[in-house]
Amino acid sequence: MSLTAVPPRHRMAASSKPIAALVVTLVAALAINVETTIVNVALPTLNSELGASTRGLQWIVDAYNLAFAALVLAGGTVGDKFGRRRTLIAGLLLFAAASVGAALCTTTDALILMRVVMGVASALIYPTTLAIITDTFRDPRRRAAAIGAWGAVTGLGVAIGPILGGALLESFWWGSLFLALAPIALLAALAAPWAIRAAAPADRTRMDLGGVAVSVILLGALVYTIIEAPARGWGSAATLGGFAVALCAGLVFVGWERRRPDPLIDVSLFANLRFSAASGAVTVAFFALFGFIFLITQFMQLLQGFSPLGTGVRILPVALSIAVGSVLGTRLAVTRVGTKMIVAVGLLMMAASFAWISTIDLTVSYLEMAAQMVLLGGGLGLTSAPATDSIMGVVRPEQAGAGSAVNDATRQVGGTLGVAVIGSIFATLYTGGLGDTPAVALLPPALRSLVGEGLAQGLGVAAQAPEPVATALRAGVTDAFLSGLGAGCLTAAAVCLAGAVFVAAFLPAHPRAEVPA
Repeated sequence: MSLTAVPPRHRMAASSKPIAALVVTLVAALAINVETTIVNVALPTLNSELGASTRGLQWIVDAYNLAFAALVLAGGTVGDKFGRRRTLIAGLLLFAAASVGAALCTTTDALILMRVVMGVASALIYPTTLAIITDTFRDPRRRAAAIGAWGAVTGLGVAIGPILGGALLESFWWGSLFLALAPIALLAALAAPWAIRAAAPADRTRMDLGGVAVSVILLGALVYTIIEAPARGWGSAATLGGFAVALCAGLVFVGWERRRPDPLIDVSLFANLRFSAASGAVTVAFFALFGFIFLITQFMQLLQGFSPLGTGVRILPVALSIAVGSVLGTRLAVTRVGTKMIVAVGLLMMAASFAWISTIDLTVSYLEMAAQMVLLGGGLGLTSAPATDSIMGVVRPEQAGAGSAVNDATRQVGGTLGVAVIGSIFATLYTGGLGDTPAVALLPPALRSLVGEGLAQGLGVAAQAPEPVATALRAGVTDAFLSGLGAGCLTAAAVCLAGAVFVAAFLPAHPRAEVPA
């Protein structure tokens, strides 16, 4: 039997209300995508309201990402084993409760804990949404269209998060950012029993608890090490030790899963290039995207002077083009054009956009930035949605949740790695640029160290300095930032170009024809 064949016991899993099921899963996915971006606009407010340190702010963001990434493979498998509808509902209710809890926090530590819980809930929700879509839409063309819509939600989440966050911060307190997500999750949870047909668990085998434990160690160690590497140093003993733990856990995981009659994930899927090469393409795309967002939001808010809401509105072109690219890409991939060509072109578009963005300075017009964002967003849509459809097209129906979790894990690991690597390259160039600035050299050691911490700190010191030192210091800090931004964007461009070459060489254009039994 082929990997895409549908066993009889799964044929009744599809929803009798496919459009309603799609809408519910898209609403659930939207809540998760908004959550990944909405908190960033509140970091300056949290710094003052909760007295959060820079380290605390980092973990308010990373606690969610770490929990999500570490548990996403386990979360997808829970849905496969115990029922996807009930797993989705449980995750949405937990997410709503944690959102309310986060809104009521009064300390940094409490907020970090709530963010961990939100990450756990997201690990249950996100892979389950894609698994339900895959199980509901069995026809390849309809599945591709539904996954295109699912991919479009990613683009909408990129835009809605900052816009909603900025609007709420201008009218309410910071907790409203989290509180606003609770009704969305509850609405999806209430609609799920009506829209999504209940299905029996995939099989009667027991949960692979050993595989779950090793996968948590593998993904947790990998993401934690990447998060901490810029501060500890990429060549430090702690960083190398963390990567060694992740590597050993990966080898143990493969060996364990190969011997299990009921594995957490069929590791032989990675021998199928429609699965492994597509996973690599998703990793590359989100590596570049997250690293770029990390820097460009600082450029727009701190150097161009836009408010959080204004920044969110101005990144609408990238969000809308992601949505259009996702829908268009999945439609073209199932035609004669094929997945290989669409994904490769998408990565080339991303590479071109990052190379273009690396040339910007303070005189750049918004029209030029909008064109850059359209090129970037269109490329991401053409890459991620068809690659996701390729991944889900080779996964057996009873392991759709685990397959979706692999896709989600590649996004999280790629995005986290992008922020860490591009952030490290930026920091190196930024610090080096400051070293060549005479106005910085004249500062006392304490202020010189503060300027080196980042753009916001550097501009803050410049604002307190007397003229003409303030003007020279601001110019030096700005030039150093633009140098780091350019190097970071060129790194993203190089990674996307390498990804395009890899895809062109290894990703099959179409599924192989099934061989009759």
